[in-house]
Amino acid sequence: MKKLIAAFFLLVTFQLHLMAQDNSKQKLAVLAVLKNQQLAWNNANIDEFMSYYWANDSLQFIGKKGITYGWKNTLDNYKKSYPDAASMGTLNFEILQVICFNKKQAFVLGKWNLIRSAEKGNIGGHFTLLFKKINNKWLIISDHTS
Repeated sequence: MKKLIAAFFLLVTFQLHLMAQDNSKQKLAVLAVLKNQQLAWNNANIDEFMSYYWANDSLQFIGKKGITYGWKNTLDNYKKSYPDAASMGTLNFEILQVICFNKKQAFVLGKWNLIRSAEKGNIGGHFTLLFKKINNKWLIISDHTS
């Protein structure tokens, strides 16, 4: 009986270890998406920045003006709000929390700020992102930025 209990605890410990490794890989993959987005933004490439969003009409972007639905509408809003490199400035993210719910869904809490010329002025705020792994790629399916 003692051997059976020991084997059970060994199995559970091994399973928890595997889960922790998977979670760590997921977090790194999500953080890589954010790093790539930051690089795209800082290269004034909104199209590349948007490639990490779910290209679907159900994408949600929640901002100070309310909810925008759809990838194309979100892209259009970004291009209208940030028409050139000077408006885009230099984007910095500060990631406060990454939670992987399972192998296909994650939540990110962070801060953002744009460093821009004195004429344009710096801006920033907080964001929450919901990620989903779709076709083996981590994509933002909901973005709440303030």
